[in-house]
Amino acid sequence: MSYADIAAKGPKQSPEEVGCCISPLIMCQWLTFARRTRAAPVPSIEHSEESSSLVDVDSPHVSSVNSDYKEQEIKTDTQAERIEHEAEDKARAAEQKTEAAAAETKKKAATKGKQVKDSLKKDGQKLSENRDNPVVIGNALIWGLATVTIGYGAYKKQSEGKLDWQLAGTVAGCVGAFAVADYFGSKWLLENKYPPK
Repeated sequence: MSYADIAAKGPKQSPEEVGCCISPLIMCQWLTFARRTRAAPVPSIEHSEESSSLVDVDSPHVSSVNSDYKEQEIKTDTQAERIEHEAEDKARAAEQKTEAAAAETKKKAATKGKQVKDSLKKDGQKLSENRDNPVVIGNALIWGLATVTIGYGAYKKQSEGKLDWQLAGTVAGCVGAFAVADYFGSKWLLENKYPPK
């Protein structure tokens, strides 16, 4: 089947289409002539919506940036570096502040520790000076015997299986009441009968 047969079966051309047909020979001659007489294409700049040229005055060269430049939070490399340096400075300042606070706390703890040590030393010295005072000797004996007695009693009750929280609470209450009575009694004796040195 030839091209002419296939074209004959298709839709018929309108009179305008038939009139504008040019023979292939004429078309070839016209194209050859057009090539010789046509001017060279004019160079042009392609316009794109994706980027626009903006100048970063801090950089040594001109660079293109995205068209969403104005919506960007950080617009230039210099601005990004500045923000990075500011963040480093803030971190450094926070670190120095923390170190200063730690040094201050350490200094306060050392001072407080020294005060406690001096206070204990002073109390120990006072006790050492009054070791022959009858009130001090009596308190040492009473509390030593009370500790041994309570410990032995707790051991016996535990071995018998009779030690419970009610018994332990009762003994603790009695020890507390005795401590209060001993404190006021010793205070009265030290002020009135046997003054400390």
